[in-house]
This record gives sequence, C-alpha cells and structure tokens, in this order.
Amino acid sequence: MSMRIVFAGTPEFARTALEAILAAGHDVPLVLTQPDRPSGRGMKLRPSPVKALALKHGIPVAQPRSLRLDGKYPEDARVARQALLDAAPDLMVVAAYGLILPQWVLDLPVHGCFNIHASLLPRWRGAAPIQRAIEAGDAQTGITIMQMDAGLDTGDMLLERAVPITDSHTAARLHDELAALGGEAIVEAVSLLEQGRLQPRPQPEEGVTYAAKLDKAEAALDFKRPATELARRVRAFDPVPGATLRLPGLEEPVKVWEAVALPGMSDATPGTLVSASAEGLDFSTGEGLLRVLTLQKAGGKRQPVSAFVQGWSPE
Repeated sequence: MSMRIVFAGTPEFARTALEAILAAGHDVPLVLTQPDRPSGRGMKLRPSPVKALALKHGIPVAQPRSLRLDGKYPEDARVARQALLDAAPDLMVVAAYGLILPQWVLDLPVHGCFNIHASLLPRWRGAAPIQRAIEAGDAQTGITIMQMDAGLDTGDMLLERAVPITDSHTAARLHDELAALGGEAIVEAVSLLEQGRLQPRPQPEEGVTYAAKLDKAEAALDFKRPATELARRVRAFDPVPGATLRLPGLEEPVKVWEAVALPGMSDATPGTLVSASAEGLDFSTGEGLLRVLTLQKAGGKRQPVSAFVQGWSPE
C-alpha cells in the first residue's frame, strides 16, 4: 500500500528524506521547495537539492515565495494552492522547507502535515537544533516526527529516534547522521499511519528550549568562556558559519575547524596565545586552555597546525 504524499523541503537534509519516501514506494505527486538561489563562483541560479531530486524522478515542482493568500505574494500562494488541490494528498511531509505553512495548508491533506525535526522535542524547537545541541554539550539528540500545528514546533509527537552526541561530532557529521535517521523515521511513521498504529503524544510542558538561528556575530570565539564551551562551539559551527579568531601578524580573522580543551590554567589574559608549535596553538581562556588543531586563513584552505605554522610566525 502506498500513500499520496506531497513533500515540502529544500536543503540536503530534506533531500535525504524525500529519497527515502520514494524508495519506500509512495506516490509523490508534487514537491514544494524554495525558489532557486544564486550560488557558486558565477552566482548562477541553482535548484535546491530537493528540486534536483524531484526533477530526476519527473515529479512536478512548485516554488512559491510565500503560501500566505493574504501576504506579499498572493499569486504565488494561489498557484501553489491549486497545485496542492490537484495533487489531492493523503499527507504532506515537511523537512527544513523554509516557509511558514498557513492553516489552509495544514488542513488540506487528509492526514495533515508531518514534520521531520532534528531534535528530541520539546528540546531545541526552532531553526538550528543540530548546532545548538552540540554547542550546549547535550549527551544526545535525535529525530522527532511531529504532527504540525500553527505553533513553532509545538505539535504532537508521533515518533522519536535518539542518537548520542560524541566529542567527534561536528554539525556537518551530525547533520548527515540525522538526515539518514530522519528518512528512516518518516518511512516508519507513514507505515504506522497506514496501519492505524500511530499514537500522538502532546509535547511535555517542561524542558522547552529554542534553537535560535545562527548569527555570523557568534563566530568570533569569546575566550572569556571556558575552553570546553569553545571547543564545542568550534564543532557546532562547522561548516557554517565557522568559528573565528585573530592571530598576531594576520589582518583577517582565521577560521578554526578543530580544537580541544586542555586541563590547566594560565595567568595570561583570556585570548592570549601562550604556546605555538606543530602540535597546536594554545590559548588561555576563562577556564583551561584551548588547543587549536586545524585552521584556515582567509581565502585559503583548511590546514593542520603543523602546516599552518610553517607559513606564519606569532612574532
């Protein structure tokens, strides 16, 4: 048995979920995704990963700038509404779409809209759950399949799958693991829906946190913070926006892609480079030392410290 599933999503995280839905044999009569954006050296308009996959499978694609019938782009919304009506979906699956779904969209599919959210709700509702979980030092995170309502990630939970967060997890690596898990989880949730075995559960009122959107202003490492927090931030901001620091002798900040916290204290002012060698650059912090292991100069490539120090002197 297969369901008619309209899919709404944009980045690679969502593409993985759409691929899993198609592999499970479900009928996807329509895909919604963000308008093409300029990217690359030539800044040419490029389709989203979700659009590219949809076109590969011959699935019609709608790219409204808004779904609000009374908003800035009402014609976009009207065209999308007609496309959705024509698709007659049993269900809409949403993953990192990037547009707010008004109530008419939530009400249109027979079974409403399921969202693939990259956290264990109610922790880390919002835009950047993967990065904020790493930054906060959470021991685990996961995927929640949620019945969407009008709130911000507030709907009933349908299915949860947890994964541990290790000291080697960057946001990029954890993203890929959760994307694969999200694909598996949504296929399982749809199967349970077909069998009438889904059991929605309201989210707990306790434990709610919000994952604010990443801001470039957060990239600069604040060495007044403990080294353990700074090392987590380096991992959380890989690949975007990338943690940064300033080094003597260089005009532009450098990006930090790998760093570890070391025990011990320094009398130096936080942010002072107390040691520079092929093993690492050690900085004083509010608590402990931060050893930087991989860096990138502006316009350059990522380099291990052993290579970086050959072309740079702290003097």
